Amino acid sequence: MLELTGVHVGYGRTAVVHGVDVRVDTESVTAVMGHNGAGKTTLLRAAVGLLPVRSGTVRLDGTDVTRWRPHQRVRAGLAYVPQGQQSFGTLTARENLQLVADGAGAAGRRRVDESLDLFPALRELLGRRAGLLSGGQRQQLAIARALVTGPKVLILDEPTEGIQPNVVQEIEDAITSLTTSGGLAVLLVEQHVGFALAAAQRYYVLESGRVTSEGTGGVEQEGDVRAAMAL
Repeated sequence: MLELTGVHVGYGRTAVVHGVDVRVDTESVTAVMGHNGAGKTTLLRAAVGLLPVRSGTVRLDGTDVTRWRPHQRVRAGLAYVPQGQQSFGTLTARENLQLVADGAGAAGRRRVDESLDLFPALRELLGRRAGLLSGGQRQQLAIARALVTGPKVLILDEPTEGIQPNVVQEIEDAITSLTTSGGLAVLLVEQHVGFALAAAQRYYVLESGRVTSEGTGGVEQEGDVRAAMAL
């Protein structure tokens, strides 16, 4: 569903990602792990078009979108939830969702209901300003808002950062539900190794902008992944 091949990305004269190959299959979760500064967020920003790819290709559902603008990729089915539980803090949770739903008519209203089904606790908070929500609630709202666009691929950057453990489990459950029943593909960047491997069918370890290890997901792989990240 999403395929990055030989991707090189950087900032100015500084190269950050060096010839990375990552594949995200339909109805699956692919995790990219690595320490701070490994190039994980840079890779995601290139995938969604926020950074230009110097060489290599980005394909979405078989179509080369390497030179497409971010809004074109969103329309084609790519949704991105950046790091930091981002929301419009002065707007209510309902208004945050409605901003996205308004452009999609009945489909948008249906998707709001579907996203709230994944995070039912948000229903009781729809009238509260997003800036007054907890970090975990804001993260759930950010994911729900992305889902209102009706994506084929959902990209999540560090969704568990600073989140209380019970909400981490709710987010993991939501990701599993999306891929098993919603036909969605998920690309997950995560430093929480246990969470990432529990959710993912495939993983990649990034170090200094290069893939140093890859394999199938599952918590039984945690020792191998931690060893790869220690190199």
